[in-house]
Amino acid sequence: MGDSVFSERPALRYAGDFTWNSMSGRSVRLKSVPVQSLSELERARLQEVAFYQLQQDCDLGCQITIPKDGQKRKKSLRKKLDSLGKEKNRDKEFIPQAFGMPLSQVIANDRAYKLKQDSQREEQKDVSDFVAFLLPFGTKRQNKELSSSNSSLSSTSETPNESTSPNTPEPAPRARRRGAMSVDSITDLDDNHSRLLEALQLSLPAEAQSKKEKARDKKLSLNPIYRQVPRLVDSCCQHLEKHGLQTVGIFRVGSSKKRVRQLREEFDRGIDVVLDEEHSIHDVAALLKEFLRDMPDPLLTRELYTPFINTLLLEPDEQLSTLQLLIYLLPPCNCDTLHRLLQFLSTVAGHAEDTRDKDGQEITGNKMTSLNLATIFGPNLLHKQKSTDKEFSVQSSARAEESTAIIAVVQKMIENYETLFMVSPDLQNEVLISLLETDPDVVDYLLRRKASQSS
Repeated sequence: MGDSVFSERPALRYAGDFTWNSMSGRSVRLKSVPVQSLSELERARLQEVAFYQLQQDCDLGCQITIPKDGQKRKKSLRKKLDSLGKEKNRDKEFIPQAFGMPLSQVIANDRAYKLKQDSQREEQKDVSDFVAFLLPFGTKRQNKELSSSNSSLSSTSETPNESTSPNTPEPAPRARRRGAMSVDSITDLDDNHSRLLEALQLSLPAEAQSKKEKARDKKLSLNPIYRQVPRLVDSCCQHLEKHGLQTVGIFRVGSSKKRVRQLREEFDRGIDVVLDEEHSIHDVAALLKEFLRDMPDPLLTRELYTPFINTLLLEPDEQLSTLQLLIYLLPPCNCDTLHRLLQFLSTVAGHAEDTRDKDGQEITGNKMTSLNLATIFGPNLLHKQKSTDKEFSVQSSARAEESTAIIAVVQKMIENYETLFMVSPDLQNEVLISLLETDPDVVDYLLRRKASQSS
């Protein structure tokens, strides 16, 4: 009987023209979406699809490898967090939380510190709520004892509905707590208690392309993950967008080394720095440049240095699509941070020219065109290795040629950042087809999530 019920359910299939039919019988047509809206699992598969397309269709004349995500230093994170509470480490030696760290570690530090702060605030709130609950109860009890000292029963019979402890209901089990569109990973989807799985009467296929890939996929979320941008980068961009867009020569005018060093140290200690109008535009601009310059691996990674440069050898109409595929090879933290930075730089470039307000008054532009910004940020975002001044002078002619190429690539990114981070229906389709071979239930879940988002 179970087989007949299963056979009556509409089959999951690709209907062509980027349209899928889900198991519920709904037709879902894929549309271009921002890469950040994809689930963690989809982004991992997108990386593989982009890698395959680059190897098959793009003649960059160089070897292409998927960059590593730099997650190998997590074991020291607890030690770093413990050091935050020790005054001797604060006053003398401390472990940096932002500068000179792998990007993934910076984000892990930010997130761990935020979770620690949230936990402390929650504990304080719980204590306050508990005290607030007990105070009126204690007062009532005191009054009752005074007014009914000659009766041992009155203190309980007069208040049948009161409780001596806070009402703290037991948290709902994970499977009950989540809605149908909040499954976190394949493991959750495979949980015997999952209502989604019971409704679909599905099970994960027994065979997989490899145990290693399958184990990784099971841990990846089926929903979009939090945006992986260091709070330093986000804070600096927000401050400059709010206060510095009209500042002439932003990123070119000198800053106070002492104030920048102080800001750097505060971020490095994990302090919750709030940038406001009192902070100099040029100090904050210098801080952002320093952070990008001091990253152990550049934002666009050393592995992809030559492929990014070689996009300039392609026909103009191929350059943008190839840049897009290379960006999808980046670890999510690099991709998200690059998007935030390019979004900001595009905004700055949009205020480069002089304009007039509604009253006809001239508004001075900041003079920082996309070319000027690419000239400043390019060498920090894309390089093979940091060189000394002596090495630079020896290889000056070759480096000048490479520098021109770096600037051209970054300028193109600034001017086309919106297009670069939109995932086409074609690429999404390839991702779903690759998942269909091993996890049809996952594909059905992702399709229903896409349908709910579009509606």
